[in-house]
Amino acid sequence: MDDRTELSEFLKSRRARLRPEDVGLRDYGRARRVAGLRREEVARVAGVSIAHYTRLEQGKGNGVSDEVLDAVGAALRLDTDEMAYLRRISRRPQPCADGAASQVPPGLRYLLESFAMTPALVVGPHTQIVGWNRLAVAVFGDFPALPENRRTLSHLLFTEPYQRELHRTGWERAAREHVAHLRVLLGRYRGDSALAAHIDLMRELSADFARLWAEHPVAQVRSRAYTLHHPVVGELTLHGELISLPDEPSCCGLDLFAAEPGTASEQALRKLGSL
Repeated sequence: MDDRTELSEFLKSRRARLRPEDVGLRDYGRARRVAGLRREEVARVAGVSIAHYTRLEQGKGNGVSDEVLDAVGAALRLDTDEMAYLRRISRRPQPCADGAASQVPPGLRYLLESFAMTPALVVGPHTQIVGWNRLAVAVFGDFPALPENRRTLSHLLFTEPYQRELHRTGWERAAREHVAHLRVLLGRYRGDSALAAHIDLMRELSADFARLWAEHPVAQVRSRAYTLHHPVVGELTLHGELISLPDEPSCCGLDLFAAEPGTASEQALRKLGSL
């Protein structure tokens, strides 16, 4: 995965989704050879030279000032997550601990098991599932039985058929959210060859992953809700929260799921916990 290509394709994807009227320009109705805005139109709205913008879209971001990046981001109507991603991929990657060992500290393992009514996962920087409690297995299936190199959220969603049955109509949204968050991780851990290799592998393994990746979604995982169709307890609505663990490089997030108190979903979790 090449950084210059990623920057170039990201910018092209963002100008392709805009029309002249979206950014206050007149569309004179002439046939357009490109989808969305032209390079010169982005440069005009951003108030930068066409040479500056062309250099950036060619993947040459190191010599571009923060002011120019901010202006281009505003012209392309980037949201907060997309803007943060643009800043990261436009700069030389910082040194990182490539392929950090996936180990869960004892205190974090004890915390996982203390969540009697909360399915909980510890997720690594390459979406590895490096820790879990019994209720997470009861809800999401026997993922611990998978080979360690396939025990990732990416593999679960895109290569395990039972996950599609678990999510049903919500699978596409969950998959898109996952790919969008994976791109955030790509920006955060630039230079990590294991993460780049994971993404390349998923593009080969899954046509759906490749399709979504080509759309360049970018979004930090935050609060979300999933309606699952569990084979034992039926419909189950869970609210997820991903909590960052910045002091644990091999365990970048604690993913917790909870049901609304007093609902049938809470009773279903209680039943699964008692099995």
